[in-house]
Amino acid sequence: MDKQPIKRVVIAGGGTAGWMAAAAFSKLLGKNLTVSLIESDDIPTVGVGEATIPTLHIFHRLLGINEQEFMAATNATFKLGIKFENWKAQGEDYIHSFGFLGQGCWAAGFQHFWLKGKQKGLVTQIGDYVPEHLACREGRFAVLANQEQNHAYHLDAGLYAQFLRKMAEQHGCKRIEGNIQAVNLNEESGDISSLSLASGELVEGDLFIDCTGFRALLIEQALHTGFEDWSHWLPCDSAVAVQTTAKPNPVPYTRSIARDAGWQWRIPLQNRTGNGLVFCSKYMSDEQAKAALLANVEGETLNEPRVIKYKTGTRRKHWNKNCIAVGLSSGFIEPLESTGIHLFQRAIVRLMLMFPSNGIEQADVDEFNTQSRADVEDIKDFIILHYHQTERTDTPFWRYCKSMPIPDTLTHRMELFAGTGKVFKKAEELFGETSWIQVMLGQGIMPKQYHPIVDMMSDDELQRFLDNIKKNVKRKVSNWPDVNDFIRHYCQTKIAN
Repeated sequence: MDKQPIKRVVIAGGGTAGWMAAAAFSKLLGKNLTVSLIESDDIPTVGVGEATIPTLHIFHRLLGINEQEFMAATNATFKLGIKFENWKAQGEDYIHSFGFLGQGCWAAGFQHFWLKGKQKGLVTQIGDYVPEHLACREGRFAVLANQEQNHAYHLDAGLYAQFLRKMAEQHGCKRIEGNIQAVNLNEESGDISSLSLASGELVEGDLFIDCTGFRALLIEQALHTGFEDWSHWLPCDSAVAVQTTAKPNPVPYTRSIARDAGWQWRIPLQNRTGNGLVFCSKYMSDEQAKAALLANVEGETLNEPRVIKYKTGTRRKHWNKNCIAVGLSSGFIEPLESTGIHLFQRAIVRLMLMFPSNGIEQADVDEFNTQSRADVEDIKDFIILHYHQTERTDTPFWRYCKSMPIPDTLTHRMELFAGTGKVFKKAEELFGETSWIQVMLGQGIMPKQYHPIVDMMSDDELQRFLDNIKKNVKRKVSNWPDVNDFIRHYCQTKIAN
């Protein structure tokens, strides 16, 4: 059969994933394509994902998005990291910040110099050697010219979708209002040929992007792609979310507070605070979760708590036939390290790099799926680390997490760090050495030894080296203004207080 050139892209579903895809395809490829997006005002989006990571800058640069306009439009605040409270043990906390840790050498990362310094009593906490970590604690930040963009955002996901919708429609994307009633397959090829709407309208296309969320209407219900369940490693399967009034002078980090059967998030926006409790239904009921969340929020609630059910895992293929799953339809790890929107953009950018203008090639499909799989596998291991490497045994949930078998790939990373302090980042992996080091130390893994190259320095030289880095970090951060003063001047939304 002749390959079908791709001229018509149909995006099924709106929300953050749908409108990210629509904005990217219409603006960057739209001269050669017709781009349509089908969404129904009757179907609510999950829309609680209010925290991002710094990779969003890549997507925004591609689309030419102005940071100040975007932040004002989405009530955004700056995020420099995540504070983990009660994860290692009750009453203990640590910060996983963005940015880079100290300064290493060709043979050994900075952690090796810090480890020897710790043995000799020459150092303070690891975060004193990362500007973004210190800025989290001091509530300082500014966007400066020529500065590395090691910041992310807390944002309103619903407003972000609207912001991108405007861009997509300006570049020719056609929005079709309606409920998808049927996914019609070509009898010969098994590809999707069209989508039937409740109105009777038939929407035909050459390439279909499934952004229908957990329903996975195209990739799973129509194409039966298959799902790999990870709930034995990531047992939380529910979340309850509620919004509260804004606190004055919010902190520039997300709070992740471990609870009896999961964890609570607290995400400050300019005009409100996003709150939620991620929990395992085996150990906590929906009603118990609602009560636990409402007992631990600050400010007045702005809406009724909403329960969201999910299953952790990944679709066996993210690209199957002429359908690509983008967003929650492709699978879900969980929101702990704010990787959701990152995975949406990775899929969109990857598809643009491999866009099958002259027809779908199986080699492209296979490469797309291999890369997508690698992305989610690496993130999965990083998330499991938080749950498994704990001293907590005070509830059945934490006893399960501490004793559960974990992937061999994660066991290897943990043993490597515990034994020798070494951390290696794969080429395309999301989380780098600084992230793994901060979380492994924070969760209680202290390496037994450091790299011998550190011993080339005398104790006095090591002391000067460590002090110099710490002073430079302090000097840099002391020049940044109060983060909330900066937001007020830089990107305050018109409706924020």
